[in-house]
Amino acid sequence: MAIDPAQLADALSRLTPTQLRWVQGVLRQFQLPYDFKRNPASDWLTDDVLKEVGDALRIHHAFSRQPLSKDRFEYAFERALNQAGIRASLVASRTNRGHDITIAGVPVSLKSEAAANIRADYIHVSKWMELGKGEWVLETLRTSFLEHMKSYERIFTLRCLTAGATSYEYELVEIPKALLLEARTCRLEVQEKSRQTPKPGYGRVNDEHGNLKFALYFDGGTERKLQIKQIRKRLCIVHATWAFESLPLQ
Repeated sequence: MAIDPAQLADALSRLTPTQLRWVQGVLRQFQLPYDFKRNPASDWLTDDVLKEVGDALRIHHAFSRQPLSKDRFEYAFERALNQAGIRASLVASRTNRGHDITIAGVPVSLKSEAAANIRADYIHVSKWMELGKGEWVLETLRTSFLEHMKSYERIFTLRCLTAGATSYEYELVEIPKALLLEARTCRLEVQEKSRQTPKPGYGRVNDEHGNLKFALYFDGGTERKLQIKQIRKRLCIVHATWAFESLPLQ
């Protein structure tokens, strides 16, 4: 949608002093240094989407020092794609067990990572899915995970790598579905020494040299959820990065 400078100036003239201070704070954010980069091979992260998401992140940090949450990322990503002419629609139910968004007709799962101890070269998804209250058998739980992945074709995670007082860095990484499907034949191991009930377990996927590619962690106890740990980022696709400065509103 085209912006009419005259209409914008007229709208600003009608704001109260308090409202103008809020607007001024956002405008100040846009005057600070930033560096947005996209992978030229990316299909959905066009230049327009890159800028839309980057500016959404900058606006968010005009009001908060906390990393952008998953739900806010979902809405920002949906808006950015639609603004760029790429049809996107979030699922109606926020508790949907399958995909989170449909992009250009493709069902997509969205994740986020913002732990204080985040590792740049390894991806950790702390809650991939809930495992429910059924039978706790690792083979059965792995089958549930593989069935879950039938409901989406692509997986993206927004990662907050740096969240300082005045600087932030994010990246959008695609975790290849084909990589995770290698868990079909992974070695499963119950953590017998754990005090949790039911006992947690691992499903480790290694490369031809015996090095870990990623691990499924079936978190027992009261959590009963699936985590995916230590995904090697170099096996994934970085679609975009956003680095920028931010100052708290005054």
